[in-house]
Amino acid sequence: MNARLARWLQCSLIVLLLQASGTVNAQTPVIKACGHPFYPPVSWVQQGQLLGVAPKVSQLLFNALGYEVELQAESNWKRCLRQVEQGQVDIVVAAYRIAERERYLHFSRQPVISDPISLFINRQHPFSFDRLEDLEGKTVGLLLGDSFGDKFDRYLRDHTRIEYVSSGLQNFGKLALGRIDFMPLGRLSGELQSQKLGFNQIVPLDPVISTEYYYLAIGHHSGLAHHLPEIDRHLTRMRQDGTLTRLIQKQSQRYLAPDQ
Repeated sequence: MNARLARWLQCSLIVLLLQASGTVNAQTPVIKACGHPFYPPVSWVQQGQLLGVAPKVSQLLFNALGYEVELQAESNWKRCLRQVEQGQVDIVVAAYRIAERERYLHFSRQPVISDPISLFINRQHPFSFDRLEDLEGKTVGLLLGDSFGDKFDRYLRDHTRIEYVSSGLQNFGKLALGRIDFMPLGRLSGELQSQKLGFNQIVPLDPVISTEYYYLAIGHHSGLAHHLPEIDRHLTRMRQDGTLTRLIQKQSQRYLAPDQ
């Protein structure tokens, strides 16, 4: 074999290998995911990226199943849910399991994170809270698309004045100015946001009104529901080996870090 033929064969082999590599990469299925844009450490949007415990867990789970996860930095929580309902996005990285959402979402059995819910108030305008009836007639701030469990959602709808906003910062600002009386929020998330945003006058009331759970949610249109048993096994292991606890700590610190 002469040198020219050897070089030709070598170049041809390289081209074939590159084509094969490209084919493999092209065939790796990509799924689209979105999440709550204002709920650290569960998930939040910062500088055009969806960050937090739930996005990281979703990537770990679906990468292990052979998928690439494309995280959508959607700045509107209600729109995220609607896109999954309409089949434009495949999964919600974390959501409460409520009856209305089960029309279009399959939920993991194992939660990604537990979420004790508190009422946050302005310490300059305090009120006592021992039972739901103490909220009768008060004004509550809610983010579009938010839910805090069927029972509490129903009480707010029937017995309070609800003012909806499109961003968490708006709710904190209205509470700081006394334009709303309270806002329900996960205790850890509310404390992190109060610290990060500089609203030291906004504090949680005791007692915790309930403990809800964030689950990974798969859209009915996605064709991914058959992976749920394996996802639940992975989530169980991640809870048992401390992975989820470490992620909560790490992502809380990441949220509080100065913006780059």
